[in-house]
Amino acid sequence: MPMTLDPRKKPASVKVHVSTGQGVDITWSDGHSSHFDFSYLRTECPCAMCNDERMKKNNAPAFAAAGPVAGLGPSLPMFKPKVTARKANAMGNYAIQIDFSDGHSTGIYSFDLLRTLCPCDECAREFRGPA
Repeated sequence: MPMTLDPRKKPASVKVHVSTGQGVDITWSDGHSSHFDFSYLRTECPCAMCNDERMKKNNAPAFAAAGPVAGLGPSLPMFKPKVTARKANAMGNYAIQIDFSDGHSTGIYSFDLLRTLCPCDECAREFRGPA
């Protein structure tokens, strides 16, 4: 039996701004507009490898964040250039795949996922529930 999709998660317009680096803009069928920075999408990559990394981070013991020398506090993060997109491809009419500047390109962002990931407060309440 086919799964019924939430009509609010159907895009009316999708614009991927690869050349300007501005990110992805989607206007949804219910009139809501979402903007996604490429760095946010890279952080939320849904591929198996990235999901595994997030699970490891979430399950890591608290003392692991203390840094390499006990008692000196957290270590400073290394500088990383802002992630941009080198290209993006439509995956049928259900998703987009982004080739990021850090060489990662295995995540497929379904429109269902993108509406759920919309960074606005309204979508956070509606699609992700209480924090």
